[in-house]
Amino acid sequence: MAHHFANEAPTRLSMWQRVREYAVPPSMIETATARRAVGDWAGACAAARIDVDLDLRAVRDRHGTDLVTHLRADLRRLAPDLLRWHMPRIAPDGLLRPGLTLSLARYRGSGATPPHLVVRTPPAWADAGQRMSLALWEGPEHGLPGHHPHPHPDRRFRLDLHRHLWDAGRSGELAQRSGAGVASSGPAPDRPPASGRPILPDRLDRPTVHGSPWAVAGWAAEAELLLRAEGRPRGAFAVRLGTRSRAVLELVAPDDSHAPTFRPLREALPPQEVAALPVLPEAAARVLPDLELLRAGLVTAERLHPLVATALAAYGSTPVTGRPAPEPGDPHRVECRGEVHRITLRNGVLTAIDHHPAQLRREELLVALGGPALPCLRAIDAVHRNPEALPAVRERLGHGDVAGALAVVEKLLGPAAVLRDGPLREELESAASRRVDHGLFRSGLVAVHPGAGAAGGGNASSAGHAAAGHRPRLDRRTPPAMRLKRSSRARPRTGLPF
Repeated sequence: MAHHFANEAPTRLSMWQRVREYAVPPSMIETATARRAVGDWAGACAAARIDVDLDLRAVRDRHGTDLVTHLRADLRRLAPDLLRWHMPRIAPDGLLRPGLTLSLARYRGSGATPPHLVVRTPPAWADAGQRMSLALWEGPEHGLPGHHPHPHPDRRFRLDLHRHLWDAGRSGELAQRSGAGVASSGPAPDRPPASGRPILPDRLDRPTVHGSPWAVAGWAAEAELLLRAEGRPRGAFAVRLGTRSRAVLELVAPDDSHAPTFRPLREALPPQEVAALPVLPEAAARVLPDLELLRAGLVTAERLHPLVATALAAYGSTPVTGRPAPEPGDPHRVECRGEVHRITLRNGVLTAIDHHPAQLRREELLVALGGPALPCLRAIDAVHRNPEALPAVRERLGHGDVAGALAVVEKLLGPAAVLRDGPLREELESAASRRVDHGLFRSGLVAVHPGAGAAGGGNASSAGHAAAGHRPRLDRRTPPAMRLKRSSRARPRTGLPF
């Protein structure tokens, strides 16, 4: 049976509920954990669909053995399934944020720019399979992957200050760093009652189901970590509130023995100076989605990642155990010729078991000649073309879980079934064809969307604009697939980040 979500859940939490259900399947977690337990970090990355673009020997030749030692230690502590669990995502589908370079760790290097261990997501047109890649960013002076739209580490999305979101050895810090012990309603702490100070933007107090989506209670501590990493003991920092909205705050403390707090900057800064300020990472600015889901009662601890469930076990309604086994599906029941007949799997195919095989062959021949079909045969045909579980198949395919999607199809239709024309076959064929686009992107053969040059007529100027990262204008020459992606509200350019 298809999975139905709670209609009363807010759209944002419903998205995160689907993400937690489909984006990181239990089979991925189990395989990646098993490989990591035996020290096979590369096998764990492969199980989590993360491509490794690292050559440790080349890194040692360029930066020495000290950096390679630290890098190899981080790779052994990396839980790639936990990293995928906490990666930034966009609404409404909850897919990985495309075209992102996210820093996991920074190292001391011999050059002016410290090397970063980064994870990259492909652009939206090549995101089939929802694969990621692991690499070492060594600064703009070294050879950057020209096929990636944003090869530099993003200041807003960074996890080098939040190792508990990808380091298996520090995942126990999740409860403390996410503010799990702070009440979700009431006045936000860390705002000193200073007379005459500016009021924070209203978006900070905009409520959701339980309190605010902004983790204001932890901003002072997180800002202290941010400024310390930037070499600034105190000072101003920015929090991105929206596409064109930023809060400029100042971290202050009476002395070193007191806990720091923040306040709005007393004097407005020019836009150029605001853009240069350290930006509080999204992982620190917003409430952890798992915490919101637990507080809203939309998920139990046993449905979370095991490392996350262990850290947040106090908020679960049930003890942390393995995921429940799926219940066996009941056979379909159809009213056929005044009787209720059963349709179930026999010999690997969906069959009307209350009809004799010879009768079914005669009826199928009659249908082939243009005659009317039995209600049982019509029901089987409908299940093949547009099954009830199609939304679950689409969710799994969208998040790259091809094996899980095929398992649902085989459980519904049988492993020996032959797909017929319809929405189900179209979804499977579309997923297969889009994987070709991802392969072209990974190989560097296509740096931009294959239809980007067609939008400008295919001339040299339009190709130059496409290579420079300009968004092509929609017109009658735009390929249908690209037109649908650019004009549909189902795939916005920006969405809800984490």
